[in-house]
This record gives sequence, C-alpha cells and structure tokens, in this order.
Amino acid sequence: MLDQAESLRRLASGEKNDFNNRKKARIITITSGKGGVGKSNFVVNLAISLQRQGQKVMIFDADIGMGNDDVLMGIYPKYNVLDLMKGGMSIEDVLVDGPEGIKLLPGGSGLNNIEDLQQNEREGFLEKIENIEGFDYIFIDTGAGISRSVLAFIACADDVIIVTTPEPTSLTDAYSLLKAVKYFKINKDTSIVVNRTFHKGEGEETFFKFQRAVGRFLKLETKYLGCIDDDRKLVMAVREQSPVVISYPNSNAAKCIKDISKKIINEKRQQKGSGVEGLFKRLFNIFS
Repeated sequence: MLDQAESLRRLASGEKNDFNNRKKARIITITSGKGGVGKSNFVVNLAISLQRQGQKVMIFDADIGMGNDDVLMGIYPKYNVLDLMKGGMSIEDVLVDGPEGIKLLPGGSGLNNIEDLQQNEREGFLEKIENIEGFDYIFIDTGAGISRSVLAFIACADDVIIVTTPEPTSLTDAYSLLKAVKYFKINKDTSIVVNRTFHKGEGEETFFKFQRAVGRFLKLETKYLGCIDDDRKLVMAVREQSPVVISYPNSNAAKCIKDISKKIINEKRQQKGSGVEGLFKRLFNIFS
C-alpha cells in the first residue's frame, strides 16, 4: 500500500543514529484518523499551555499543503521548511514567533520535496537545524488520515497522540490509522485525546470503548490522555484567530487542555527525547 515500508520498520524497531549528549527535545507526533476533529487547534493550545508552565515548545506544521497552525495563531510566515532546505535561508529566517514564546516551523508544500534533495543539500540542512536548541518539546502536526508521510512522522516520533471525537466515524478512522501502524510494525507509545465531549464521563467512556476494540483485534495498548469539552468559547477563539487558552483562559476547553499539559509534563520526567536533528535524520532515512 505504501512505499518505504522497510525503512519504517527499521526505525520502529529501534535503529538509531549517534547524536551528541546535549539535551534533546521530546518529539511528539499529533495526528488523527480524519480531518475536522480539532487536531491543529489542540496542538496550538497545548503548546501555549506547556509554554506557560516553563516548557519550551516548537510546532512543526507537517500538514502538507493544508497547514493552518499559523492561521490559528494569527501569524503569516513568509517562508517554510523548503526555503531552509533549498533557498539559502537560515533557521532564524524561517522559525516564526508565536504566542507566549512558542516557535513555529512552517512545513507547507515544501515537504513534498524532501525526496528530491541531494545529499549535500540534506547535510547542509542538518547543519542549519543543529542550531535549534533549548526546546523541551517539538510537536509534529500531521495531516489527517493514513498516508506515507503521516506514518513516517509517527515512526520518527518519540510519542504519538491521536485526536478523535466520540463520533463513530472518527473512532473508526482512528482505528484504521492504528491498524496501519500495526501493519508496518511501528511500535510507539500512543495516547488518545477525545475532543468535543459533552462531559468528562463521555471522554472516558469513548476511550475505553476504543481501547477494547484496539486491544481485542489489534493487540495494541493505548493510554488515555484526557478529553476536551465541546465549548462555544473554543469556536469563538478560532474565529478571532486567537488560541482559546489566551482568549478565554477560564473556559472549560482551556481548563481541559491545561490538565492534559500537566499530564504530559509529569510523563516526560523519566523520558529522553531524540531532538529535531534526530527527527530529520530519520525522515531522510525513510525518504531516501
């Protein structure tokens, strides 16, 4: 169904490159089985919530051709990752400042060209991103659904978060995504966030129903990271192009996202990240 299957398997089985001993950011791929579940909105607000708690966060908008993290934050980048790879730009030229000090690395359609890079261009690019230091987390906001690029970003990550909703179609598509992950033997710690719930109990009930199916038929384990209330304030924030944790910090949705961010910080204490250089070296291995 997809190319580079063997590369995906090698990465998932633990094949690693040797990097220096400096602090590495934790790479978390955030994805979904279908579009329209609020994934990018969650990514932006989670990054801001973590930043407010003393964590340094960068978002890599990896939704090829459809990225909108910049729009959700009310910023408009001039360049994307392709300009960094082929356009002679420095990392300082391409990284964009977001709210509360978070950073955005726009991906855009430039990610389609990773396969076409020459070896010297890849090496030059890796030298540039070595200057990205000091981050605790790097979020990869993928496109929705199942594709080679989405599976590649899952394989390259330290952890994976799948965003779904209680709707049967959303759960079915999330299940299909995990089925593909299982097929390609991409063994990653996977957490579930249930968005647009009417109450906390619905989030837990949705997760347990989902996990029963995943455990029974796919023999996989997932963790419940939390739920986000279906909140009118979140819709208003999107229209205002201002993240809900900033515009309406006392809203139910903002409080839910803050609770999730606290869980992530607690889980990170015993974990080691691979860093942005490790991320792109792995990507180049897959697409070579």
